[in-house]
Amino acid sequence: MSNYPWLDEARKHIGLEEVVGVQHNPEVLQMWKDIRRGGIKDDETPWCAAFVGAMLERVGVHSSRFESATSYLNWGIELQRPVTGCIVVFTRVGGGHVGFATGKTVDGNLLVLGGNQSDAVNIRAFELGRVSGYRWPAGVPVVDEPLAVVADDVPLSSTEA
Repeated sequence: MSNYPWLDEARKHIGLEEVVGVQHNPEVLQMWKDIRRGGIKDDETPWCAAFVGAMLERVGVHSSRFESATSYLNWGIELQRPVTGCIVVFTRVGGGHVGFATGKTVDGNLLVLGGNQSDAVNIRAFELGRVSGYRWPAGVPVVDEPLAVVADDVPLSSTEA
């Protein structure tokens, strides 16, 4: 097991997508159940916080258990800078976004593994100016591993809702 079991769990879901139309991806619906929000019955409701929360819960870390990305600004412990595996909260038009830091691009953008990034689980680049905060699970020793430069061709995130 790595120092970031929630990140390991999250990587298993890269490629998962919403289902277009009246059907809904059962894995996204399970994420809502994992964070105790089983009343949400679709994959159109913004699910980035459900993704982060489900990955944490599945490895035994208590999540915010809330459907809002910004709920993570009051969760865990605050970090002053991003480290591998930390939770990153972003601002966006119409709300927020949340995901896991995995690295950075040559030009300094954060690489984030998240759900509901263009309606899928993937890794996208995010500008640092959008960051609202960095968080780490309370009670879990912080692995102070700086983000590695791992890519220069990851597209900037264009939609998280």
